[in-house]
Amino acid sequence: MRPPRRPWLLTGAATLITAAFLLPVYWMAKTSLTKPDRILTASPQWVPSPVTGENYSTALAYAGLTRALLNSLVISCGVVALTLLLGVPLGYALARIRMRGSGAMVLALLVAQLPPAIVLAAPLFILEHRAGVDNTYLGLIAADTTLTLPFTVIVLRPVLRSVPPELEEAALVDGCGLPGVLLRVVLPIMAPALVAVAGLCFLIGWGEFLFGLTLAEGPDVQPVTVLLNAFVGQHGTSWGALMATATLISVPVVCVFALFQRFIVGGLASGSVRG
Repeated sequence: MRPPRRPWLLTGAATLITAAFLLPVYWMAKTSLTKPDRILTASPQWVPSPVTGENYSTALAYAGLTRALLNSLVISCGVVALTLLLGVPLGYALARIRMRGSGAMVLALLVAQLPPAIVLAAPLFILEHRAGVDNTYLGLIAADTTLTLPFTVIVLRPVLRSVPPELEEAALVDGCGLPGVLLRVVLPIMAPALVAVAGLCFLIGWGEFLFGLTLAEGPDVQPVTVLLNAFVGQHGTSWGALMATATLISVPVVCVFALFQRFIVGGLASGSVRG
């Protein structure tokens, strides 16, 4: 394949597209560093002058912020653990075991990703209320897993199918049972895909808002995304504190993606080789 004749043109187009996507993020960070009385001026400033930390002081002084951050961390890690615990065996079964209806199951997983979260909120609330797990960490983790599990199985299934069956057969001949084959042979090979899925599941769990608002009644288990509503009042919105809190919430997401970027990209690419 010949290289493009004008690589600078492609670079410029990619730069513009990237800048367009990053503009809201920059505006959020810029607003968080702007004095509250200068945020809603008629002529907005692209660079805050003077830079202030007043908005961060207001956000950090909010009593429920630490608790909400802890709740989000517990929920996100729980979503990762439950998704991998269910997704890996299910993906392995669909990839390796010949059974009737496996194609229909994969189709069902694809269809399960189509409905928006608002459609699932009411049925999940009724089910969890009857089960007695509403307004609990377990209820929020289970609800978020309904969003991450289909995606996980769809990504891991082709990765598992790309693992040579001869490796598993050799392990079985050596006396290793099926669980041991999965833990000692298959999982180490597909480690990049597991890291990619875990990172994306963490991001989904960290940023989920709707289930945290509908399935949790109070701040004891609500994630930090729900806390953003506290800065929206009847008589106005505290934009500075809101943007400062949103920036603080974004820091863990950026760190997770920066640390696992290579695994996320490589894991998703490996999952697209075979179907």
